[in-house]
Amino acid sequence: MSWTLDARLPVLIVEDAPALAVALAAGPTAAVLAEAPPPPMPDGAAALAGFDPSTPFHAGGCTCCGGRSQAAAALDRLFQARVRGACPWFERVVALAETPAARDAVAAALTGDAVTAARFRAAAPPLTP
Repeated sequence: MSWTLDARLPVLIVEDAPALAVALAAGPTAAVLAEAPPPPMPDGAAALAGFDPSTPFHAGGCTCCGGRSQAAAALDRLFQARVRGACPWFERVVALAETPAARDAVAAALTGDAVTAARFRAAAPPLTP
């Protein structure tokens, strides 16, 4: 038997506020990534960051983001808050992505952005009975 350990933070994508509440209640502690404008801090969330999937990427190598997507930059903000102690420690991220553009932006950040892919991974969907 082979063992593997993936220490990256799982990111679960949900499509609406009720699914977000269920995911947060299921534990463990989670941060929330939300499409802009983000909702107020949900109960049970350790941190909240928003992103706008309709805003175009900046030119490659710009000084503010280095050409990275808004979703990747928002995940960076969550990760930095976690490691710097600016928020309670969280073990996962729940992404509230209500539009197809937002879901695509989060998925693209998880697969196409090297820094994001080194820190985060797509969560397996929960098993249903």
